[in-house]
Amino acid sequence: MASIQTVRGPIAPEDLGPTLIHEHLIVDFIGAEQTGPHRWQQDEVIARMLPYLLEIKAQGITGFGDCAPMFLGRDPVLLRRLSELADMHIITNTGQYKEPHLPAYAFQLSAEELAATWIQEWREGIGDTGIRPGFIKIAVNPGPLLPIQRKIVRAAALTHLATGLTVASHTGHAVAAQESLDIAEEVGMPLDRYIVVHADGIPDLTDHQRLADRGAWLEYDGLGGRPLAEHLALVEAMLAYGAVDQMLLSHDAGWYHVGEPDGGSVRPFTYLMNEFVPALRARGIGQEVIDRLLIANPARALTVSS
Repeated sequence: MASIQTVRGPIAPEDLGPTLIHEHLIVDFIGAEQTGPHRWQQDEVIARMLPYLLEIKAQGITGFGDCAPMFLGRDPVLLRRLSELADMHIITNTGQYKEPHLPAYAFQLSAEELAATWIQEWREGIGDTGIRPGFIKIAVNPGPLLPIQRKIVRAAALTHLATGLTVASHTGHAVAAQESLDIAEEVGMPLDRYIVVHADGIPDLTDHQRLADRGAWLEYDGLGGRPLAEHLALVEAMLAYGAVDQMLLSHDAGWYHVGEPDGGSVRPFTYLMNEFVPALRARGIGQEVIDRLLIANPARALTVSS
């Protein structure tokens, strides 16, 4: 049976609705050895971030992918509280990032052993929360992959094979993206379950086309962070290339910065609906395509068949 795993439990894919698939509500950059829930107060984070969720809920956004992996501020109980207060489908993740946000054991365990820890979170919940992840979030270094990041990619692909969860990999570099897809393919993972996160950071359009040809998702998640014309041109070019069903849009915005007074400066999640969607319409892109980009694609990317 197909479903999407949210922090409040599974939902039918058709219930997800318009979705921001890559955002952040809380992030802690202090490093794996020091981070943890002792570093923040949930009530303070909720007071700071709930208004931003309510703002996009009023725009019609009902799905929200929180992309902070373990050791980078992941707090599934906090996310569940925010989900309930905003009445929004929030999805958290399993997986790990890159140095200095990797624990010592990530270097010591094999890819198979590392994957087993992530598979356990899917089967039993994160810690003692009972909250299950809805995707796998990892990261790779730019350029040729370091050995530890090759292991992280392999562990993610193995986790996918055991769980069906989609892999979302912080990438933004063509060589790193292609090497990651090579590893996933070697493991036997279908590449249409692999999201190249920050793909809009790759400058050469030909590289986007090559990644699309392999079947991967292209996540253009820097909306609002660079000139509107750049993202419009990229999305239009990839629509013309026939990749409408492989694109995901988001901001990589937010968030409560742990360690900064009152969570620091927060970038809202409203640009897509306020600026980018109207610009798409002004360029003659119809509602059917917009719905595929904002509703159908995120739902398909996050759906797990069991």
